[in-house]
Amino acid sequence: METKGFTQDGTVDLRGRPVLASKTGKWNACAFLVGYEAFERMAFYGIASNLVNYLTTQLHEDTVSSVRNVNSWSGSVWITPILGAYIADTYLGRFWTFTVSSLIYVMGMIMLTTAVSLKSLKPTCTNGICNKASTSQVAFFYISLYTIALGAGGTKPNISTFGADQFDDFNPHEKELKVSFFNWWMFSSFLGALFATLGLVYIQENLGWGLGYGVPTVGLLVSLVVFYLGTPIYRHKVRKTKSPARDLIQVPVTAFKNRKLQLPQNPCQLHEHEPQYYINSGKRQVHYTPIFRFLDKAAVKDGNSGRPPCTVTQVEGTKLVLGMMLIWLVTLVPSTIWAQINTLFVKQGTTLDRSLGSSFQIPAASLGSFVTLSMLISVPMYDRYFVPFMRRKTGNPRGITLLQRLGIGFVIQVIAIAIAYAVEVRRMHVIRVHQITGPKQIVPMNIFWLLPQYVLLGIADVFNAIGLLEFFYDQSPEDMQSLGTTFFTSGIGIGNFLNSFLVTMVDKLTDRGEHKSWIGDNLNDSHLDYYYGFLLVISTLNLGAFIWASSKYVYKRETKEVNEGCIEMDSKALEISPLGLQV
Repeated sequence: METKGFTQDGTVDLRGRPVLASKTGKWNACAFLVGYEAFERMAFYGIASNLVNYLTTQLHEDTVSSVRNVNSWSGSVWITPILGAYIADTYLGRFWTFTVSSLIYVMGMIMLTTAVSLKSLKPTCTNGICNKASTSQVAFFYISLYTIALGAGGTKPNISTFGADQFDDFNPHEKELKVSFFNWWMFSSFLGALFATLGLVYIQENLGWGLGYGVPTVGLLVSLVVFYLGTPIYRHKVRKTKSPARDLIQVPVTAFKNRKLQLPQNPCQLHEHEPQYYINSGKRQVHYTPIFRFLDKAAVKDGNSGRPPCTVTQVEGTKLVLGMMLIWLVTLVPSTIWAQINTLFVKQGTTLDRSLGSSFQIPAASLGSFVTLSMLISVPMYDRYFVPFMRRKTGNPRGITLLQRLGIGFVIQVIAIAIAYAVEVRRMHVIRVHQITGPKQIVPMNIFWLLPQYVLLGIADVFNAIGLLEFFYDQSPEDMQSLGTTFFTSGIGIGNFLNSFLVTMVDKLTDRGEHKSWIGDNLNDSHLDYYYGFLLVISTLNLGAFIWASSKYVYKRETKEVNEGCIEMDSKALEISPLGLQV
């Protein structure tokens, strides 16, 4: 309800007071947030993009172990947001969860900088022969890494959703601004990633690891100060449910207890609050959909559960989560492909000719900057040209639907891994021609042969990474948007764990008898092309699974207005799939 210029979505200030729409939120508030996102991305990619090299050259781990450890840490960074989102949605809210977690994140960065700076915390070398890292040195290093992962758990799911909260969905102008929010939000994160892959990687390998980690640590501290300067103009969503995730348990349990009851022929006969209830409470009523119909029994009146029946809105919230889980499952393989950028692509690059001029050597991890550069170029083109062009063609405010955006990204990603396979086949051919066998011999093939796969993965990410973040935020139940965003982060995390599992299993299965591992310590005497071919096959099959899942998905639809007892619905996602999940 719009009163005296206050926001219409019920947002408040930090003290719980209604806020004026003209003086709070929108891009003015987001300007204080993007700095943190840029520096956090710089810190993360400053670690992740070159961690495999640190583990092999400084801690002297073997290739498979280093890839597995990088994937395990990256996976943890993207999995812990599940806990952070639950705490935010259920207890502390986004602002305070972010506040506590960001301090933990900075503490982890300080510990990590210390671990790579002090001689006592690093293995010693004498006459070119290095000792293995001691148990205490390894323990302190990994405790530092996983402290960062714990801090990321509370920052990742809450900073982006807190930014989206600055736009009022009930205000047409602000809702239009919000369409571009996630594009430009990711743009700021790409800037941080670009500096990491271009600047920090070079600093780490040429000026010292301590300085390479110290720069983003200081940047994070500064960005937090800037973040808190914007506190007076931030908008905060009011939690309308004490335990928003409770419905995910209550609805299936109630439906099971009522499993022997007959569903009414007319869905209007299912239990639901009067429209006035939603007007008074500020909650949103979600429209009935004919999917996962077994859950509808939770809303049957006079059921057997011994408690009041669930409302249709509660049931539909659970359906939304199940539908998103189906889409989530088909994002795991694409996340596995993405995991190659900071692991095998980097190790592959170290075997190639990295000379630029007579004296300069390109750090292998720096090629990841082309992923970011292609993103930075593609985001403005997508937002300023592609979306308006497609909007005129389709009438959709987003230009194309969220799932169409994901599909385009996944297709580009399949093409990228196909090119990566072809380039590796070429590298193996050059190795055979020049009879290269040594692990440190440089293959006479320029590192820029890897450039197309990096660029294509960057373009793909403009479609699928930003699309996934927006999709899971947009389609989540109203009180679970932080938790919903973790579908995005956890998919990346599981993808990293899946890649770790695949690398480990492929190494064990192929390293038998006289057969050499596809992913050995000596990539010049391995078969990385076979592994890339394997990834190409499973990513192609997964693309088919995504097409099927997206054809079955039904977008969230919420109450727009009530007229003489008839409820008209407005799709919050601004698009409606013609097909539903018929279960």
